[in-house]
Amino acid sequence: MQAGVAQVEEWAAELEALCERIAPRFHRVEVRRRAGAFLRGLLAGVERKNSWQLAEQAGAATPDGTQRLLNHARWDPDEVRDDLRGYVVEHLGDPEAVLVMDETGFLKKGAKSAGVQRQYSGTAGRIENCQVGVFLAYASRHGHALIDRELYLPESWLSDRPRCREAAIPDAVGFHTKPQLAQGMLERALDAKIPVAWVTGDEVYGGDRRLRRWLEERDLPHVLAVKRSEALWSMRMRQERASKLAGQLPAGAWRQLSAGDGAKGPRVYAWARVAIRPLREPGRGHWLLVRRRLKDGELAFYVCYGPARTTLAELVQVAGTRWMVECSFQQAKGQTGLDHYQVRRYDAWYRHITLAMLANAFLAVMRASVVKTMAVADTGGR
Repeated sequence: MQAGVAQVEEWAAELEALCERIAPRFHRVEVRRRAGAFLRGLLAGVERKNSWQLAEQAGAATPDGTQRLLNHARWDPDEVRDDLRGYVVEHLGDPEAVLVMDETGFLKKGAKSAGVQRQYSGTAGRIENCQVGVFLAYASRHGHALIDRELYLPESWLSDRPRCREAAIPDAVGFHTKPQLAQGMLERALDAKIPVAWVTGDEVYGGDRRLRRWLEERDLPHVLAVKRSEALWSMRMRQERASKLAGQLPAGAWRQLSAGDGAKGPRVYAWARVAIRPLREPGRGHWLLVRRRLKDGELAFYVCYGPARTTLAELVQVAGTRWMVECSFQQAKGQTGLDHYQVRRYDAWYRHITLAMLANAFLAVMRASVVKTMAVADTGGR
């Protein structure tokens, strides 16, 4: 019981320290206090973490103050995002960490929320009326958390400037594809000099050759999923489809390896790789990595770039890291209200999402602290 009380007190102290960390971003005392109450509410056992219920949790009679925090108070969510990134790196940082690009959908009714339209939502697995956010996650051996975000704005929105102004989308905001949004977030992370070894993402990002070329220019190793039809330069000095290159792999090239633990235990597949890109930078390698599902033989493909000494097992581990962003989405939506917002404005979306990400990062750091404490206890403090 004493250990449990001590842990609760430690977590409460850490949360207060986190509130103090972001306090300078809110210049007015009442806004600073409201932001702290909002963050505590996101971490509380409130069923729906919208303005009404968070205001009630904070003891307010109306949601006016909470709504003002998201819609009209003067503070920059990008500054809080920078604090969030620094907080995650401080506690979960690792030179072997992986940055994961991915997007998630937020189902919405109506047509006035910034960027909402009928579009594909991976969350629903179909076309729905939704907003889509592109995110960057930081994954290391210590834990994982979302560290950056951008709202995807379809071209149909940006061609209707009166509609944009109604949703508080600045005139200076132009159209960017999801890979372009991801590249901007990667650039911010690299410019902040965070410790990282690899980047990974699904076919949305792996299929963008400009993004792959930019990553190579920054000499950032990556394992990016691509479609079976992706044309790649083979060692025969010609372009060949990924599926054709995979079909030429000898039986002895395949190894059964785990891509990490999932909900049902180790995720074991058969894996193989083949060298591509005959013209290479010294000390660097390019490969097509192929994953074969054991139960039915279904194939998945990844374009890889990294140090020439990189092993097949290392590429597999990076590819398997992508599931961590799915875990981050699930945790942030289920535990800290990432998708519970009821705002329409472009800037309000960034404010709610950033604070929900910060609350989720706090939980990730606390989980890492518990794991570390248990490991120390198991070794007798050695």
